[in-house]
Amino acid sequence: MIAMHTHTPVMVREVLELLHPQPGAIVVDATVGLGGHSVEIAPRLVPGGWLIGIDRDPQALEIAGRRLEPFSGAMRVTLVHADFRELPQILSARGIEGIDGILYDLGVSSLQLDSAERGFSFRFDAPLDMRMDTSRPGVTAQEIVNRWSEADLRQLIWEYGEEPAAARIAHAIVQNRPIGSTQQLAAIVARAAGRRGGRLHPATRTFQALRIAVNRELEGLQEAIEQAIRHLLPGGRIVVLSYHSLEARAVKRAFQRLSGKCICPTGTLMCQCGAERWIQVLTPHALKPEAEEVARNPRSRSAQCRAAQRLMGA
Repeated sequence: MIAMHTHTPVMVREVLELLHPQPGAIVVDATVGLGGHSVEIAPRLVPGGWLIGIDRDPQALEIAGRRLEPFSGAMRVTLVHADFRELPQILSARGIEGIDGILYDLGVSSLQLDSAERGFSFRFDAPLDMRMDTSRPGVTAQEIVNRWSEADLRQLIWEYGEEPAAARIAHAIVQNRPIGSTQQLAAIVARAAGRRGGRLHPATRTFQALRIAVNRELEGLQEAIEQAIRHLLPGGRIVVLSYHSLEARAVKRAFQRLSGKCICPTGTLMCQCGAERWIQVLTPHALKPEAEEVARNPRSRSAQCRAAQRLMGA
């Protein structure tokens, strides 16, 4: 049995205010993780509500299931081992045509970061895995660093890590193959990147890039958010927590396009993005955690919260 894991959900007050869950509602936690947000949402759905939690990580689902078990007598709780991009199939399989709310808490979970054997963090020396779903076959970070060309690694680290030293890091990785562990890779990256100010370890952006690639985190993200919006009932709400600029950009573009704002490149003579007015954006500017929360939970410092509501006539 997996031990219960300490987990502090991010921006809970803001999420609850924006999601506004009500008794009897159907709410999806599309990245349920350890259930930190769901255990706060669930009491607000009683009586008669339905909470559907989705996650790719079977370990996280087991913990979330135990945390949500006390609510199962007063409402329905369904946990699904799947990718949130499978939302239409998940709802269709359960005869659900529309939902009242959906929450996305993007990125890596504290369970994944704090489990040494998962290879997400260079705080522990572990094999370079980084798969969120270890129950299914898939490319690992070790395969990427040891098999990809220098040019492909440079592009990956620059694009997904937004790392200025991407070229030097990619060259160093290729020169030091084979690389088998997190701390071996972190040391290679740190030497290549050189000393820099700030609180970020020099390897942070490279590890982010590898994790995004392994788990295809940005693949179809904007489309998934737009799909979710189309499954909202009139008045239903979507709340999204993102943690880096690439995620935030995809969420912002989805909200803009479905609030009727053209997202075509500047200079485009005729709109080609198909902007439609489905939602009212509730957060004109992304909300960020308060200083007190960041002091209590440093992992919340990069969070951005956006929300929107499905229009009644859309």
